Amino acid sequence: MTTFAVFCRGYRRSICHPPFSVVLCRDFSLWSMKKDLELESALSRNRRWIVNNQIKNIILRCPDQVASIKFIQKKFKTLDLQGKALNWLKKYPCCFELYLKHDEYYCRLTKPMMHLVDEEESVKDMQEPIYAERLARLLMMSTNHRLNVVKLNELKRNFGLPDDYIVRIVAKYGDIFRIVNHSGRKSSMEIELIHWNHEFAVSSIEALARKKGSEPCFSCVLPSTWVKSWERFNAFNATPYISPYSESEGLVEGSKEMEKRVIGLVHEILSLTLWKKASIVKLGHFRREFCLPEKLNVMLLKHPGIFYVSNKYQIYTVLLREGYKGSELVVKDPLVAVKDKFGELMLEGSHEYNRRRYLVNLEKKRKKGMLMGRQEKRQSTSTLVSEEDDQGDKLGGLLDPEERKRFYKVLFED
Repeated sequence: MTTFAVFCRGYRRSICHPPFSVVLCRDFSLWSMKKDLELESALSRNRRWIVNNQIKNIILRCPDQVASIKFIQKKFKTLDLQGKALNWLKKYPCCFELYLKHDEYYCRLTKPMMHLVDEEESVKDMQEPIYAERLARLLMMSTNHRLNVVKLNELKRNFGLPDDYIVRIVAKYGDIFRIVNHSGRKSSMEIELIHWNHEFAVSSIEALARKKGSEPCFSCVLPSTWVKSWERFNAFNATPYISPYSESEGLVEGSKEMEKRVIGLVHEILSLTLWKKASIVKLGHFRREFCLPEKLNVMLLKHPGIFYVSNKYQIYTVLLREGYKGSELVVKDPLVAVKDKFGELMLEGSHEYNRRRYLVNLEKKRKKGMLMGRQEKRQSTSTLVSEEDDQGDKLGGLLDPEERKRFYKVLFED
């Protein structure tokens, strides 16, 4: 289809449905931000790891930690994957072990993969106090010091919380948290903070300022050539810093003070995550709990020196710029270090799979005689070229003027 045909089709749609097309263009214009190739590569590197980590969790929940390929295929839609699950799992032989039983394929984790699972669990056991602190900080930043469990489950892996954090952390630290459910419905279950720890009520910006002996302020990670962005950042940073752990009751919605607190709150939330990033849509689910504006994306785009907004894979994500140096994290959580080993194991298996496929295809071509045919064709072509080169020196064939005259005389005579 030509570019003009695509334009005409889009133009006809805009004529038939003018309100939809206008809103669509307006929404997408809000997400415009100059691309940072290094941060984009950091997002794309995590994509396959996230999918395989979810498959790993699916297998671990199955009886005997074995899942049928049919069962995994049904889960593919929730993983935003297309195609056959069997083909996907074959790409990572170091992670997933496939075997045939009663004419049906099954999958389980390999021994190296199980070692990483055990290492991950030991790290989670050691990090339990830190996870409890992160959860307490989130509750301290909320308006009524409560968070809905269903909403929190969407971001639990961002903060490193285990799947059973309700039992492992909330129930274990009963002096800090408690479960509240007034309606009795599962969707209305909330976690409430019952003990305020003043040591936790210090943001990462305030902690850094104390080390430097200076006033708390944001840092800008932008090239010096972004003159206008630097001017806007300096004007924003000139006003006093407002802690996200302070009360927001006296602040007016839409004011500069409220914007200062919201930016500080999002900064603090991202600093508590493992990869210093989060989905903007999922953050928007906590609009009431954290007093976030309705158009959070617009506010974040006003501060490109602090945040980087990306729409890679059509998932709008905000990253904390100061958390990255190039495409790598400045400080890696111990759990991230384990997950990096998982990524290395994935790559190792992927290289092995690609090498195996190359050898299989090479063997098929040999059996069909394709390689022999290509070699003979190359030899004949080279021989023909050498003969033409030899004749070219003697001006033979049509290169000979007399031969060309005879050729055209036979061609055009009646």
